[in-house]
Amino acid sequence: MLSFVLNIYRFAKAIVKGIKNDDEFKFLCFFLMFLLIGSTLFYSQTEHWSVIDSLYFSVMTMATVGYGDFVPTTDLGKVFTIIYAFLSIGTFVVFTAKIVRLILEDGSRRKLFKNSTRK
Repeated sequence: MLSFVLNIYRFAKAIVKGIKNDDEFKFLCFFLMFLLIGSTLFYSQTEHWSVIDSLYFSVMTMATVGYGDFVPTTDLGKVFTIIYAFLSIGTFVVFTAKIVRLILEDGSRRKLFKNSTRK
């Protein structure tokens, strides 16, 4: 349980650090939120899904999970999903890579600090 909490802390710390110090990361966060909010609104209006179902479908599509429990039924919904998938999957991959890099950089800095204080 402690390692889970520690990982959540590292994840949150990386996001805060990225937002403070990295303009590209800020843009990725903004664009990711824009995609999620926009797609959630679209699916709730066009496919008549609840907001939580729309958000769920948007996140599952973005993360390439695709359980298949929700499927767009309108032609407009299908076309939107094609475009959304191309935009969101790439954004999600880059966002995830940035977070991993920030976490690894922080870990490297801590190791360097520990080693320099031991000498």
